[in-house]
Amino acid sequence: MTLSAGTDAVRQSLASFRQEREADWKAFEALLARVEKRAPRALSEDELLSLPLLYRSALSSLSVARATSLDSALIAYLEALCLRGYFYLYGARRSLRTRIGDFFLHDWPAAIRDLWREVWTSVGLTVIGAIAGYWLVASDKRWYDAIIAPSLAGGRNPDSSAETLRSVLYGGGDHFLSGFAAYLFTHNTQVSILAFALGFAFAVPSVLIILMNGCMLGAIFQIYAAKGLGFELGGWLSIHGTTELFAIAIAGAAGMRIGTSIAFPGELTRMAAAARAGRVAATAMIGVTVMLLFAGLLEGIGRQTITSDIARYSIGGAMLTFWICYFYLFRMLRHGDR
Repeated sequence: MTLSAGTDAVRQSLASFRQEREADWKAFEALLARVEKRAPRALSEDELLSLPLLYRSALSSLSVARATSLDSALIAYLEALCLRGYFYLYGARRSLRTRIGDFFLHDWPAAIRDLWREVWTSVGLTVIGAIAGYWLVASDKRWYDAIIAPSLAGGRNPDSSAETLRSVLYGGGDHFLSGFAAYLFTHNTQVSILAFALGFAFAVPSVLIILMNGCMLGAIFQIYAAKGLGFELGGWLSIHGTTELFAIAIAGAAGMRIGTSIAFPGELTRMAAAARAGRVAATAMIGVTVMLLFAGLLEGIGRQTITSDIARYSIGGAMLTFWICYFYLFRMLRHGDR
């Protein structure tokens, strides 16, 4: 008799609970269904203003339902309703155009600024590698074959004549030059991907890849400089090189960020530290693909058709200036933070 009386009381309580609030739930559900199928402009101003009020009412009902252990089906219904309301009221509803705009205006430059220590470390490693490669080949030309793969050398070596080396720099639409440019672009893209992807191994592979890339650059530069063509090679490389080498440095920096976060997670777990670093690194790497695309266009068009050293240096310098201003100065100008 006591159990039956208690059950009746619970039923009466549940019926009263639903009767008092169900109208608000149904009204909230109906408004959500309309804006999800159509758009906010489908609602009147009063209906839009009522959405957050109905959402809070549903949350309050859910809280009471959970606290009093009411019908589990009712709790599940209210949880689903509140979740829909949360995603509509607070979820991201940016269009694709807005997301792309935010990436180029905010997310990508912010990621590069966040990686500034790793980026300049990567640039420093490239310079150190180039000096080492130059010195090794200058001291013993047999180092050239050990540093430069035959496919990348394209037949050039320390014994090549100045005329042969010069023909590569000013060959115009020569088939060999076009093929070599394509190979060089592919090689640098692979270097970027590896420098990023292998960074998880405590950043060691990223450091070695960036050093080796700089070493190859120095080795090639040495054989041209030895024939008095260092200035000419610099112009030939700079058209696309300032963009491509910057992209490789950023890719190496992204790999280093992940690797060092795993090695030194601080107060976070290693997985949490890697996930946090990965968000910044992944944003930077999406931008790296854009830079490599620019570099490919410059390499495939500009370097094959422009044979003036001054023009080559001007284009390369302009691109480097553009990237530095875009990554580091644009935010300062926008916020007046000089």
